[in-house]
Amino acid sequence: MNPRCNILFIIVSLSCLIHMGCAHFNTFQREGDLHFSGLKAAVEVLRDEQGIAYIYATNEEDLLRAQGFVTAQDRLFQMHLTRLLVSGRISELVGRPGLESDIRMRTIGFARQARKHAEMLNEANRRYLEFYADGVNAFIARKDDLPLEFKLSGIKPEPWTVADSLAIVYYMGWSTAANIKDEIIAQLLVEALGPEKARELFPLNINPDTENSCRPPKKTADGLLPEKTHLDLAADPFLMSLWTEQFSGLHIGSNNWVAGPALSASGKPVVANDPHLDARILPGPWYPCGLITPELRAVGVSVPGIPGMVAGRTGQIAIGMTNSYGDSQDLFIETIDPADPNRYMESGRSIPFDILKEKIRIKNSKAEGGFQEEEFVVRLTKRGPVVSGTMKGLDTQNVITIRWSPFETMQPSLGLDQLMKSRSVAEIRQGLRYITPIMLNFVFADREGHFGWQTTGRIPVRVRGNGLVPVRVNDGRDNWSGWIDYEKMPQSYDAAKGWSGTCNHYTVPCDYPYYYTSHASASYRYRRLTELMNRPGKKTVDDHWNFQRDDLNLMARQIAPVMSKALLAHKDTETMGKILQHWDYHDNPDLAAPAVFQSVYRHFFLAVYQDRLGEDLTKLLIDNPYFWQESLQRMVLSGESPWFQGGRDVLFHRAALEAYREMSRLQGDDPEKWKWGRVHHLKLVSPLRLKGFGSGLLGGGSHEMGGSQETLLRARFDYNNPFDVTVSASLRMVADLGDPDKVLAVLPGGASGRQFDPHHQDQIGPFMRGEKRYWWFSDQKIREHAVEKMRLVP
Repeated sequence: MNPRCNILFIIVSLSCLIHMGCAHFNTFQREGDLHFSGLKAAVEVLRDEQGIAYIYATNEEDLLRAQGFVTAQDRLFQMHLTRLLVSGRISELVGRPGLESDIRMRTIGFARQARKHAEMLNEANRRYLEFYADGVNAFIARKDDLPLEFKLSGIKPEPWTVADSLAIVYYMGWSTAANIKDEIIAQLLVEALGPEKARELFPLNINPDTENSCRPPKKTADGLLPEKTHLDLAADPFLMSLWTEQFSGLHIGSNNWVAGPALSASGKPVVANDPHLDARILPGPWYPCGLITPELRAVGVSVPGIPGMVAGRTGQIAIGMTNSYGDSQDLFIETIDPADPNRYMESGRSIPFDILKEKIRIKNSKAEGGFQEEEFVVRLTKRGPVVSGTMKGLDTQNVITIRWSPFETMQPSLGLDQLMKSRSVAEIRQGLRYITPIMLNFVFADREGHFGWQTTGRIPVRVRGNGLVPVRVNDGRDNWSGWIDYEKMPQSYDAAKGWSGTCNHYTVPCDYPYYYTSHASASYRYRRLTELMNRPGKKTVDDHWNFQRDDLNLMARQIAPVMSKALLAHKDTETMGKILQHWDYHDNPDLAAPAVFQSVYRHFFLAVYQDRLGEDLTKLLIDNPYFWQESLQRMVLSGESPWFQGGRDVLFHRAALEAYREMSRLQGDDPEKWKWGRVHHLKLVSPLRLKGFGSGLLGGGSHEMGGSQETLLRARFDYNNPFDVTVSASLRMVADLGDPDKVLAVLPGGASGRQFDPHHQDQIGPFMRGEKRYWWFSDQKIREHAVEKMRLVP
C-alpha cells in the first residue's frame, strides 16, 4: 500500500473510531491496584473530573517515580516526539523531510551537551532526574497501556534517561535566548544600508518603569558596528534555519505578575501567569498535576519529560515565569585557513576544527530494514559549532559559529529540584541561582507576604560590541570576559508599589552597567498591566483572571487616531477611517476596527520599508516585531521620517487601499460588516495530522479569537501569513496563597495527550470562553472531586 493510501486508511479508521465513541481504544489503567517495583511504599493517584492526577506519596523518591509514571500514562507519545526532535532523530519518524531539522539539532548539540551535563550532576540532582525516569520506564514496561499513537505512527517507545530530560531543558533554554534572529537582521541591514543608516532601524528598547527618570532612550548598538562587508547570510539556508528553530516548539513568551498582600483581597500574595507559546498542537506543552507528601503539597504544571513544577503553588509559595530574553548567544565570523579547510585562523595561528561525525537514520520503506543512514560532519571551534556553509563575497573564506552560554556554565545543580521545596522567597531565590540553561523572569511570593521577581541564566560580559551584530574574530582575546553576577541580574523584592510583573518587556534600569539584551517586547502589554494594577483598591482573584483576557491595544490607542485622520481625508478610505475614529481600541473579535487597524498597519510597514530594503529583508524584519515596533511608533507619532517617502499619511492611504483589497477577499466589500474574529483564528490540531485532509477531524477546531500581539490577551499572528494565531496563552493560572482549596487554571487542550481520550480537549471550550476552571489544592477538595482512584503498590 503506498504512503498516501496508508494516510487515507488511518484517517478513515480514526474517523470511525471517533464517531463510535471508542475512547477505550486509547486508554490505560486508571483505577485499582497496579504493581510498580522499586517503590518504597504504596502511592495513591486520584484523578478529578478533568483527568488531572493528584499523587499522594509518603516520600519524595516515590513521588518523583509516580510523577514520571503518571506523566507517561498521559503524555508518553508527546515526550517521545519531543525527544526525537531535540536529539536530531525526527527523520526516524517522518523520513527525509526531517533531515534538515536533525542536522540543525545535532549541530547545535542539545543531546550531546545533555549527555555531558548528566555526567556532571551531583548525587541529589542526578537522583532527582533518575527517579522520574524510573517512573517513565516502569510505565513503558507495561506494554498493554501504551498510547495508540505509537502504533499509528509505526514507532516504539524507548527507555527514558536523565540526558533526555536535560536535552529538553536545553531546548527550552535555546528559545529563551532568542538573539540569533536579531543578529541576522542587524547584519543584513548593515550590508544593505551601511552601518549608520542601519542603526536607524535597530531596536528601541524602553523600560516603562524608568523611562521618565532616564535620558531619552537610544537605539540599541551605540557601540561597535561591523563594516559594510557582505556575509550573504540570507543565502545560507542552514544559518537561516536557526531563525525558524527559535520560533518553534517551547518558545516562551508570556505575562506574569505578583500582587503583594497590600493589593490582595485575601490579604495574601497572588501570582498570575499565562505563558505564551505555540500551543496549537494538542494537548499543549504543559502537564498539570498535584504532588503531595507529608512534607510537600504542590499543584501546578511541568513540562512533560522534566520532573517537579515550574509554575503553580505549594502550601508556602507560588511561582510563575516568562521569557526574559537575556542575550546569551553570539554569532562569530571565523576565517578558514586558506591552506587547509579543516583549520581556522586566530591571531595568525592555524587551529584545527574539532570534528564530530554524526550518523542520522532516515525512514525509508525501500531501504533494508526500513531505514537508511547518512553521515555529516559537525565542525567546532573553541567558541562553538559552525552553523553556516562557506560564506560568499569575501576575499577569504569565512564561516559563522555560534556561542551559547548554557553550554559553558553547566553546574552540578540545576536548581529545579529546589523550587518546589522552597518555603520562602529567600529559598526560591537561592534555587533560581542554579538555573543557568534558561533565561527567564520568575515572579514569586510566600505566605509571609514577601514577593519578588528574579531573572535567571548566565549573560556574558562582552569586551567588544553588544551582541546585536556578529563579531569578527581578529585575535585570540576572548570577547566574553565573564558573566553578569547573579546578584546584579535584573530583579526586585517587595517593591514599594505593591506588585511586580513582566511581559517580556525591557526590564533593565537606565543605570544598568551591562548589556543585557536587545530582544525585548514592545512595552504595550506591560503598560496596560501597569494601568490595571495601579487602579485604586485591592484586586480579587477574578480581577487577575480578567486581566489575563484584557484586549485593550495600547499601540492602537497611540497610532489609530493618526491612521484614522489620514484615511478620513480620502473618499475611498473614508469608511475605514470612520470605523477607526469610533473604535475604543479593544481587539474584540466581533468588531471591524481591529481587522482594519491590523491590516492597514501591516501594509503600512511594507510601504515604509520594502522599496528600500527589498522584499526578502522586509519579510525577515516584519516577522520580528520586537525589533521594530517601538521604533516605527516613534516615527509615526513624530510625523516625519526619511523613511516616509511621499509622507506618512500618503503611505497610510496607500496601505489602506491594500488592506481593503485584502479584507474584501476575506470578508466581502463592506468594511462595516468585517469582524476581527472572522480572520483571526486559533486552530488546534493533533500531532497525528497537523494539516490537510483529516486535520480538522482529529484536532480541536478553529476558534475565533480576540486580542493581538500587543494585548495582554496575547494572540500573535504571522505578519507574512496573516491572520491565524500562532502564539497565545498556553496556560492561564491565578494562584492565591490566601485560598486553601484551589488554583484557578485552564489549558487550551487537556490533561491527556491521547487521541480520543475524554480529557484530550475538554478544556478548550472553557479556555476560549474565559470560563474559570479549578485545579484542587486541599485534601478535602481533591477527594470531593476525585472520580478515579488508582494505587501504585511495590
